[in-house]
Amino acid sequence: MPSKKPLQRLHEIIEHIDLIAEYTKGMPEEKFSEDRKTVHATERCLMVISEAAIKLGPEAENLVPDMPWHNIRGLGNVLRHAYDQVSTQLLWEIITVDLPPLKSAIRETLLKTE
Repeated sequence: MPSKKPLQRLHEIIEHIDLIAEYTKGMPEEKFSEDRKTVHATERCLMVISEAAIKLGPEAENLVPDMPWHNIRGLGNVLRHAYDQVSTQLLWEIITVDLPPLKSAIRETLLKTE
């Protein structure tokens, strides 16, 4: 069932992207890989982002098109069920490559709708 509060879900995604940025600020990939607390905190934030995307349902594609919502929703399952196959390199790629355009697209949507 899609969320009755889609804008709140988008704010939750932004909040958790910002938390990841705070946790990893000034941190090179090597240091991130060695810092277990930061890795675990990042995984938790990514699970929340994934769950918020699930709660958005098809409204995500309507509100913020051209984002890989299927992959965002599926990330939580990967982190929960294939946790032993998730490398810090993959997490770093998500942090540095995937999250910035997602945040930018959501911010643009929020500016238009609020």
